[in-house]
Amino acid sequence: MPQLDTSTWFVTIVSSMITLFILFQLKISSQIFPAAPSPKILTTKETKNPWETKWTKIYLPLS
Repeated sequence: MPQLDTSTWFVTIVSSMITLFILFQLKISSQIFPAAPSPKILTTKETKNPWETKWTKIYLPLS
């Protein structure tokens, strides 16, 4: 029964991994990605509520 020659397997596996890596790099580098989002400066509007200027009584529930 003849033996299986495995001496070229290492070279075959390594070369195919390198080829796949290069192909994926080329595929990814050809993509156009959107720009990173920049923080938006928010301004809060000051509103005057009538309950902010006067004291309001807090009623407790009946026990």
